[in-house]
Amino acid sequence: MSPQRHPRSISAERKFAKVAEAFSKDRAVEVGGGKGFGSGALKIRGKIFAMLSSQQRFVVKLSKKRVHELVTAGAGIRFEPRPGKPMNEWLVVKADRQDWIDLAKEAYEFVRRAKP
Repeated sequence: MSPQRHPRSISAERKFAKVAEAFSKDRAVEVGGGKGFGSGALKIRGKIFAMLSSQQRFVVKLSKKRVHELVTAGAGIRFEPRPGKPMNEWLVVKADRQDWIDLAKEAYEFVRRAKP
């Protein structure tokens, strides 16, 4: 018998699947690969730009300035892979506050433009 999933995680997985689908025709985008951190993430040139965290929260990579703007606006919080270790260019998006696909596109452009 498989364990029951929390409805929030099912909803997050469905929303993330729609984000992944939005990038499905872009040959530069890869999904997943590897194990651990970012194993189910959306990547460009091997760099993560959007993912579901292990807590089933949607996380995107944006500039420090943009993350600060979104945190200040109440659209999310800084991503902390470990308590007390916030990552300045990563935002955990509040599910009900932002369109995931739009933020993923913004994150894609930010990572795509970054120097390798």
